[in-house]
Amino acid sequence: MCRLTIITTAGRPDEQSLKLAELASQELNAKIIPRQKRSVRKLAEIYDANVIVAGKNRYEYYAKGAEAPFFFHPNSAAFRLKRVDRGEEEPLLTACALQKGDTFLDCTLGIGSDSLLAAYAVGNSGEIIGLEADQNVAFIVKTGMQTYDTSELPLTSYMRNIKVIHANALEFLKKQEDNSFDVVYMDPMFTEVIEESTNFEALRFAGNHIPLTDEWVIEAKRVAKRRVVLKAHFKSDWFERYHFQRDVRLTAKFHYGVYIK
Repeated sequence: MCRLTIITTAGRPDEQSLKLAELASQELNAKIIPRQKRSVRKLAEIYDANVIVAGKNRYEYYAKGAEAPFFFHPNSAAFRLKRVDRGEEEPLLTACALQKGDTFLDCTLGIGSDSLLAAYAVGNSGEIIGLEADQNVAFIVKTGMQTYDTSELPLTSYMRNIKVIHANALEFLKKQEDNSFDVVYMDPMFTEVIEESTNFEALRFAGNHIPLTDEWVIEAKRVAKRRVVLKAHFKSDWFERYHFQRDVRLTAKFHYGVYIK
């Protein structure tokens, strides 16, 4: 059973906050609850609900019981793209071998950093679709990608090119034709904690974490035209179990695995 989600505003809402609250209410079919000087934790307890706070310029998502909110910010992707611009290797792009005009399906969008790098690689002629199983996370990331403005203009344009869909990856894959996407990418949430960012921890708490299954891998291989790429903890046996060629990086806590058709 899905937990109720409610929408509220910052303590002293302005006109923009009220507009954002109304938008979230319509998109998520969720009730707006006036803040009335109550804390987010108090509202979550009263309504036994997840809480989305419409602030002055962004949404913050507090899954019930979470200490810190989840929100959209392209920090990680910006840092990684700067390294690419300097000519440094980006393991994800190496594993995916994306070309301009390619189609890329991200089965586990999360905060969207990997899809942002893929959008850079495929350019304006390519297509990026990101799937997110949790409706609230999908809404936060979709809205953020369409409205976040950064001084790094190329990054802004890459974000705008990503189509975010609230969907279970396996159910979505089952509806696709054979060889529908050049690259299919899967990054199931690790049981081991790697990311130290507060926002990644918030996502770990808020997200809908679906374990990798035989059926999911079979469908991904069917839908991919060229390759399937899997990201997993370096201790994972998924690579060997599902016949992915592992890119071993001795100092990395996670590896990429590639299945080439």
